[in-house]
Amino acid sequence: MRVTVAIDSFKGSLSTFLSGEAASVGIKRVYPDAEVRICPLADGGEGTVNAVISAMDGEIREVSVHNPLGKMISAGYGLISKTKTAVIEMSSASGITLISKEERDPQKTTTYGVGEMIVDAIKSGCRHFVVGIGGSATNDGGIGMLQALGFEFLDADGKEVPYGAEGLGRIVTIRTENALEELSECQFCVACDVTNPLCGESGCSAVYGPQKGATPEMVQRMDAWMQHYAEKTKEVYPTANPEYPGAGAAGGLGFAFLSYLGATLESGVDLVIRETGMEKFIRESDFVVTGEGRLDGQSAMGKAPVGVARLAKQYQKPVLAFSGCVTSDATACNQQGIDAFFPILRIPCTLEEAMDEKNAFSNLADSVEQAFLLIRTLKGDKI
Repeated sequence: MRVTVAIDSFKGSLSTFLSGEAASVGIKRVYPDAEVRICPLADGGEGTVNAVISAMDGEIREVSVHNPLGKMISAGYGLISKTKTAVIEMSSASGITLISKEERDPQKTTTYGVGEMIVDAIKSGCRHFVVGIGGSATNDGGIGMLQALGFEFLDADGKEVPYGAEGLGRIVTIRTENALEELSECQFCVACDVTNPLCGESGCSAVYGPQKGATPEMVQRMDAWMQHYAEKTKEVYPTANPEYPGAGAAGGLGFAFLSYLGATLESGVDLVIRETGMEKFIRESDFVVTGEGRLDGQSAMGKAPVGVARLAKQYQKPVLAFSGCVTSDATACNQQGIDAFFPILRIPCTLEEAMDEKNAFSNLADSVEQAFLLIRTLKGDKI
């Protein structure tokens, strides 16, 4: 019996690693000699660094960077030396959780710290980059990151424009000759699950600006600044496309990666699956086990468990999913490759009790055990 276990974290309860261990415990109670491969799972957001480096024998490298408001902080990224790969979560340097609600002002917040992490990784020998860009506090079109990489955005006086969205409207000249030479050797793969363009009603300023502290008046100003930035960028890179799906991700950081660094934008879960080599294990497995904290209709729209299930179905593998809770519309997941799903709660309890790490681990292990007892019975296996 070979089983691939790839379960997303049960947020606030079990990490992807612990959920995988719990499932393995349940399987081995039924099939003691089973070969269980635990593949850490993430969707490109929080947990991506740990998921990829644990699967690829990487390490965490700490570096001092500027946070969204310019304060020096320590941020970690994943370093996989054997493949010269850096795994970066932009939120560790420029995330909205790094500043208080009162401090939020997308006119001033910058992605400069993201660029500093990339510079450090390049100096450490990395040439392949996996970047998650969820959870940003910024709306600067990525110019902060680009400034850290050596690109210059100059105003009418030939001086660097200020950080934040307000700098976008002051751009007169863009210079690229002082950008790091090593960038030409680098490949950037960006985890992006949004399709917003850079500007307009569906653009980053209008859709995400308010959650980052923008008033309606700020949104109008920032969108105009962003349009100006796009026009100036096209003067340097004629193929730059502000309408490209995902250009508006992370306050326009997607546009910067696409236009200036030649990046590819990919589904977060697909990127993680590829980088961790999960496909090989699924191809060789008899069963695939996946899941997440809450399984619902949104899960069927491409969240991590469905990404795993779709891959498994390419090899006709049966897929079981386990979740802390399940909603009535989760049946949509059955049309997306999950053959059967199971809520793990076994007795009535409070939310606090359900999310207790020890309880959740036990509930998951016990639920997986029962599912595999059924498999053993239907297969007629004798242990």
